[in-house]
Amino acid sequence: MEQPIQYRLIKKEKHTGARLGELITPHGTFSTPIFMPVGTQATVKTMAPEELKTIGASVILANTYHLWLRPGSQLVRAAGGLHQFMHWDQGILTDSGGFQVFSLAHRRGISEEGVTFKSHLDGQPMFLSPEKAIHIENDLGSDIMMSLDECPPFFESHAYLKASVERTSRWAQRGLQAHRHPDRQGIFGIVQGGGYHDLRRQSARDLTSLDFAGYSIGGLSVGESKAEMNHVLDFTTPWLPENKPRYLMGVGTADSLLDGVIRGIDMFDCVLPTRIARNGTCMTSQGRLVVKNAQYAQDFTPLDPQCDCYTCRNYTRAYIRHLIHVNETFGIHLTSYHNLYYLVHLMARIRQAIRDDNLLDLRAEVFDQYGFNEKNAKNF
Repeated sequence: MEQPIQYRLIKKEKHTGARLGELITPHGTFSTPIFMPVGTQATVKTMAPEELKTIGASVILANTYHLWLRPGSQLVRAAGGLHQFMHWDQGILTDSGGFQVFSLAHRRGISEEGVTFKSHLDGQPMFLSPEKAIHIENDLGSDIMMSLDECPPFFESHAYLKASVERTSRWAQRGLQAHRHPDRQGIFGIVQGGGYHDLRRQSARDLTSLDFAGYSIGGLSVGESKAEMNHVLDFTTPWLPENKPRYLMGVGTADSLLDGVIRGIDMFDCVLPTRIARNGTCMTSQGRLVVKNAQYAQDFTPLDPQCDCYTCRNYTRAYIRHLIHVNETFGIHLTSYHNLYYLVHLMARIRQAIRDDNLLDLRAEVFDQYGFNEKNAKNF
């Protein structure tokens, strides 16, 4: 049976491992590399679906754990699935809920069967298995589902991570076997292994043998340095099939998007653009701008003079600062709109740079704008 999620490689950049391609889904075909906005509760915070389309977003994420708790996956299924429920007719990716569960370190226990934990809402005991995670995602009706994995800290011991990788591989196989709608939903496997070369290779070999629709690299952007993350990508990405999409989970800073693309990554997601927007931090062509700062109180210029988004065409820094200072949600909407527009259009510039074989020039330009260097942390 043909996979409902497919990838078509169009071009590889001459000087790097960057790939220009297409992600083919039941709800459309989308150009890659791609940044996917995060809609945790079946909505990207403050943004209407029509606005997301206007800025050029094509695939968004929803959070399996949170939607399982509220409103419940069966209610979403009764509504016709997430696409109908949230009025979004393009691509949707759902995570497995694993990251959220494993972030509840003091509330959960791991066994071969799955994870027991207490709800962060009311403390009620809950259980999530590989099969249960896939069945919830089947109910949600996303185009791309993530298999349940353990997401351990990056700096765990080799012995712990080896056992974790092996369990994640077994869970991945169980999730595939539990899949109810393989004709219309694809599953991605998640490569784990911390910073260990041999464990990442073992995880990649295990998962690629199962022929998932795509592969993600997990367990990164969780506290390790930028250099450590890039090092893992350097030796992990080449083990993933060229004819399948590659997804780096939880990454959304400009430097890491560029460095991930250079290392052959096709898909990215992160809550960063909307999260920092809520405190007035904006991504611009001139670097980071914190519009709530006092220096912008009488600044009647756009957030970014080089940006043509709705926010920058219509509103000034002084006005947006005022809105944020008086806790008007419209201010957060304007900064969120701008940040998402910035990242979606950065990816468009990256795709064009791959076509033109000058991606390293674009990287140098963006790194200069933000003051990034090879040693510093991500500047957000």
